[in-house]
Amino acid sequence: MPQSDPDSVAREALRLIGPDPQNWVPDLDGIDHNVVVVGGGQSGSAFAFALRRAGIGKVSVIDAAAGGTESGVWLTSARMHKLRTPKSLPGPELGLAGLGFQAWYEARYGAAAYDALDRILRLDWAAYLDWYRKVTGVAVRYATRLVRIEPAGEHLRLHLEQGGRVTVETARKLVLATGFAGSGGAINPDALRNLPKQIHAHSSERIDFRTLRGRSVAVIGSAASAFDAAAVALEAGARDVHLYARRETLASLPVIRIRGYPGAYDNYGALPDAVRWQQAIRFRGAGSTPPPDAISRAVAFPNFHLHLGAPWTAVRLEGGRPVAVTPQGAFRFDFAIASTGYAVDLGAQTELRDFADEILLWRDRFTPRDQDRDETLAAYPYLGSGHEYLEKEPGGAPFLKNIHVFNPAAFVSFGLPVGDVPSFKRDIPSVVARISRDLFLADLAAHEARINGPIADDFGAELYAPAVWRPPEHVAAE
Repeated sequence: MPQSDPDSVAREALRLIGPDPQNWVPDLDGIDHNVVVVGGGQSGSAFAFALRRAGIGKVSVIDAAAGGTESGVWLTSARMHKLRTPKSLPGPELGLAGLGFQAWYEARYGAAAYDALDRILRLDWAAYLDWYRKVTGVAVRYATRLVRIEPAGEHLRLHLEQGGRVTVETARKLVLATGFAGSGGAINPDALRNLPKQIHAHSSERIDFRTLRGRSVAVIGSAASAFDAAAVALEAGARDVHLYARRETLASLPVIRIRGYPGAYDNYGALPDAVRWQQAIRFRGAGSTPPPDAISRAVAFPNFHLHLGAPWTAVRLEGGRPVAVTPQGAFRFDFAIASTGYAVDLGAQTELRDFADEILLWRDRFTPRDQDRDETLAAYPYLGSGHEYLEKEPGGAPFLKNIHVFNPAAFVSFGLPVGDVPSFKRDIPSVVARISRDLFLADLAAHEARINGPIADDFGAELYAPAVWRPPEHVAAE
């Protein structure tokens, strides 16, 4: 049964862990923030709470979105009915069950309703995240975009754009919780680049599907987001939707799932480079699998058409209308949606551009066998155990260790789409622990003085003096 006070479980969980530790990081002249988290979505919110519980103060979370409903993907570009991950995965609660989705949902709809869920509804997840930020007291500075990271000795100068004005704030540590678009941006097929923008979009963009009513829509790609976009277009009244896949069959082998047991999950970052590379190659070969219900949602429409083995080789205009050229022939369309994923190209990120060529990449660290070469994977950053960037040339860019990557660019190093819920349990505590260690050791002299400083006795000898045993006095014989 739903509870009359749906927040009581969360408040009790927070009460039982006690007050947040006091900030133990010494203030330094010229430093505005100990940590800045870039991205106020599910990852950034969880980091803010975890850092606070680690006793690290002066943490700021920024997000380029105008407000909470614009942050992240759940109310913007995500179009699935349900999350693609199991409902039971640990998430932002980080071990505090009272802050988890299950506790939130059961408090509002009852345990039986939760048991009846197969997966979490997308809109419920968005509502839960909004509640999580409120109940944990996570504040996000919206409409604040990071446009440049400037190294400055032992800290970072962050150039932030707010309302058209650029200001500079300083930080010792940076967490890039920037999602799929945070390491190079969306991939748009070459065939679309010469078309007018009003007749095509990437699936990561906001699309007004109402304008597609009665029109012929082409979707390029065959992973989950492609089927989601196709289904929404059909539900909005598109005349027909044609989905074009390069593969001869849809990807259906869930490679990542097989290594989800604790041993492989917990220790993945310690695997030899050759093993991590082989796993990344295996995933690339198998492809990203759309959930069965995403396929069924589109296939249910008789005006949905799936083209297998049909990559676009060109697009031409005939009578002002675009025509896609494929190995299966030419097809006219009115609007195209590219569900073609995201690039990892650090030099394309404005904030990283000044030093992107100094970041160690997988191509700099590991040389695979000829048959296992993959230039896409080779462009991923080779990250340290705390998800930090490493230097391509030792000693050349020591500030890189203060930038921690919590987005899908960490995939080759850590074997998961980092930033998605499956990465939370392992990687958020690991990154927070590294930040804590680095800050502590950087201020070691101050901490040595603190832990070796004078301390008052808890009590005086008078507390136990009456109980001190003394040998009996011997009386000399007369």
